[in-house]
Amino acid sequence: MRITDTSDQWWKTAVIYCLDVETFYDSDGDGTGDLHGLAERLDYLAELGVTCIWLMPFYPSPQKDDGYDVSDFYGVDPRVGTAGDLVEVVRTAHDRGLRVITDLLVNHTSDAHPWFKESRRSTGSAKRDWYVWRSDAPPDTSAEVVFPDQEKAIWSLDDRTGEWYLHHFYSHQPDLNVANPAVRDEIARIAGFWLELGIDGFRVDAVPFFVEDVETAMSSSRASAKRGTKGRSGPSNEGDDQVAAAVSPHQHLKDLRAFINRRNGSAIMLGEVNLPHRQQRAYFGGDAGDELHMMFDFIGMQKLYLSLAREDSRPLARALLDRPDIHPSCQWATFVRNHDELTLDKLTDKERQEVFAAFGPEPEMQIYDCGLKRRLPPMLGGDPRRIRMAYSLMFSLPGTPTLFYGEEIGMGEDLAGEGRHAVRTPMQWTDGPTGGFSTAPPHRLVRRPTPDGFGPEHVNVVSQRMDPDSLWTFMRHLTQTYRSCPELGWGDLTVLPQPDHQVLAHQCSTGEAAVIAVHNFGADPRTVTLDLSSWVSDGDVELADLLSGGEVATKDGSLEVVLDGYGYRWLRVHPKGDLRIP
Repeated sequence: MRITDTSDQWWKTAVIYCLDVETFYDSDGDGTGDLHGLAERLDYLAELGVTCIWLMPFYPSPQKDDGYDVSDFYGVDPRVGTAGDLVEVVRTAHDRGLRVITDLLVNHTSDAHPWFKESRRSTGSAKRDWYVWRSDAPPDTSAEVVFPDQEKAIWSLDDRTGEWYLHHFYSHQPDLNVANPAVRDEIARIAGFWLELGIDGFRVDAVPFFVEDVETAMSSSRASAKRGTKGRSGPSNEGDDQVAAAVSPHQHLKDLRAFINRRNGSAIMLGEVNLPHRQQRAYFGGDAGDELHMMFDFIGMQKLYLSLAREDSRPLARALLDRPDIHPSCQWATFVRNHDELTLDKLTDKERQEVFAAFGPEPEMQIYDCGLKRRLPPMLGGDPRRIRMAYSLMFSLPGTPTLFYGEEIGMGEDLAGEGRHAVRTPMQWTDGPTGGFSTAPPHRLVRRPTPDGFGPEHVNVVSQRMDPDSLWTFMRHLTQTYRSCPELGWGDLTVLPQPDHQVLAHQCSTGEAAVIAVHNFGADPRTVTLDLSSWVSDGDVELADLLSGGEVATKDGSLEVVLDGYGYRWLRVHPKGDLRIP
């Protein structure tokens, strides 16, 4: 497979970089990052090897949930700039060959949004059914709360009308009623607006919740019909007629993807779907592949941490093998860390406690009883061998690697930060008191810099960018190597048999070429023997060491791989004379 064969489905071999505008770079010295600052740092991202930037919410917001409580889906928060500034960021990014995606928040709004203000005005409001309401007291829903330290139920009583509204997250974030055709049309209108401004797609927030909301709204409507009261899943219909007209839960995703790709054939939807494997495939659209283009591999991420804690590759290997088959146009997004808490909710209680004991033993390191508010380097004690092994592994897994800003230099967290803010500290550009993020005094920053041993004086871009042995240089090498190997984005996965549980050996193959990666999860050196007879018996192929360079010799079709403690190797079987070797 040639790289040019995959260019119309760019997301299959992209390198995604997530950032928060307000903590990335402050260009005007007011203490808050801004779009002008981001534009000034696009060359940095292009040099790193990033191909797609994912912007966390920049919309107007009361900022009760770091921008995820949106009060205007068509605007830009004046703290970070204007719509014109955003267009300039997109244009400049495109000039550098970078695509730009942004968060599409279709599950909820802020309670300060004009839609909700109108909805709660009265039970007969024109936008009453833009949200999910119920007139009867809800049952105990404490087990369904996403943030148990903040909320006790997913329904809240509105004093003005005496009815309850649904909110899977905070009570100040009422859930939209996606069963309402008018709401679905508005969501499409929002997506179309940003596509017209040059956005290349969307990271779709909390996908399972708004699909569940369709079911909840339909159930509420049926119950209302039986009572002879107004339904809850459409703008004007009532009772059974409205239920019959309601969209099926997954049809909204299909319709949204079809709309987005009519407007921009190469635009994507990258979904946040943290569900068991048996349910994930449906969100890709099953055999049709007509819902989400991409989905984060939450299960693979959680099993990775279990493997790191145990120094045993088997939990991750099992998770990779259990991935459901997906349509060729769809893709997994792999990640070590994202912008939220490091959730461990798909592990058993015993497995979660193992990870807590290894990487977050103190209560202030844990969040919501099922996650960690830490970044990888502090969790691994700053051990450069383990850190590099983990990122080598992420880039070598079948899928699209996704980085959270600062990972390329090994930033740490601020455990004193509230909740998810612990990992959303300002980007560390220099060794100055504000990390070169802003010229404002430290007390005026939107968030304080990372303290202690992972602070700017120890970890920053300037000191690493010109250092050939730095983590930044290593990460750039990984992005370049990954981009030269389309097998990693398009190939079929095989976990290669070998007897050592500390070692994961896997292969991503397109038939004519393959990348074989070997990673040692343990501190002790290991030597493993791989059977490559099916490849090397063909005299027209060669075996190259991708990270170290040079050819690799085999003996009678077998390859002996020597690994240091936490060591790793990338090998590529390729046609002779192939110049795609980094």
